[in-house]
Amino acid sequence: MTAKPILNVLSGRPQAVPPVWFMRQAGRYLPEYRALRERAGSFLDLCFTPELAAEVTLQPIRRFGFDAAILFSDILVVPHALGRSVRFEAGEGPRLEPLDDAMKLNALAATEDGRVFAPVYEAVRQVKRALPDNVALLGFCGAPWTVATYMVAGHGTPDQAPARLMAYREPQAFARMIDILVEVSSRYLVAQLRAGADAVQIFDTWAGVLPTGEFERWCVAPVRRMVENVRRAVPEAKIIGFPRGAGAALTRYLDAVPVDAVSIDWMAEPSFVRAHVQSRVAVQGNLDPLALLAGGAALDRAVDDILANFGQGPLIFNLGHGILPPTPIAHVEQVLRRIRG
Repeated sequence: MTAKPILNVLSGRPQAVPPVWFMRQAGRYLPEYRALRERAGSFLDLCFTPELAAEVTLQPIRRFGFDAAILFSDILVVPHALGRSVRFEAGEGPRLEPLDDAMKLNALAATEDGRVFAPVYEAVRQVKRALPDNVALLGFCGAPWTVATYMVAGHGTPDQAPARLMAYREPQAFARMIDILVEVSSRYLVAQLRAGADAVQIFDTWAGVLPTGEFERWCVAPVRRMVENVRRAVPEAKIIGFPRGAGAALTRYLDAVPVDAVSIDWMAEPSFVRAHVQSRVAVQGNLDPLALLAGGAALDRAVDDILANFGQGPLIFNLGHGILPPTPIAHVEQVLRRIRG
């Protein structure tokens, strides 16, 4: 047994009180984050200044005592390291120069500029030194498919149609981009682990928009290769997969991708997850962020349902996606009291 409850769960050992962390737990709902963000300049300046990124990562640990800190960064630092222009506009989200034809895809740099990632690894080292011994540090990256959707469109879209069309029309060029992202992202995760991360999560936020064959090709196969690459370099690496929206396809994901835990969204059917997912690996999730925003009796019921459905097995309590900026701090505190008793 380790002193870090999350690592026990990732090793298949249920905890009497499940460990808790929240996706986007460092962010705009915290006044201390907003104050630091104002001083930092751009969002990327915040991500790439180790002292600031470390401070933001630690803020929710100090305030709430979560069982894990997740590195403050963004999935789009990977295309940035590949030479793509990335910026974040207030109220509009990320903006990239779109890779919207095969010629542009084929001109994509084949490898990363390692200097771009260096501040991220330094932030990992600084957070690791500052964390209590019982709190795990999580690194992360985006899955190739999800990162590719932003690179092709140049921004987020409701159904990621630009990337889906590109994958249908130019499969060879699209596959080259995916291959590059697999290799770069694998090295990025390995370096985070070597800098001090206890585990890593691979976010495939847009996995659920893909039909069966495309899901296998663009979600399952690339993430499997990433996990194999990471474990080749760090054999004991603990890895959480998050194919958001996969639904019943979670079983195919687990058949192919040897992760230690699967993060599930709030739409997942609990009986299916217990029978076909938690019987094989740890489960992470799956509180609806809107239930957290709502608070009150509805939030208590939602927390109790998750504990009743998954609390007897290996469970990391989390949201089914990121915390929403208007979420009251008191509602986060309410969840922690409900879980910890």
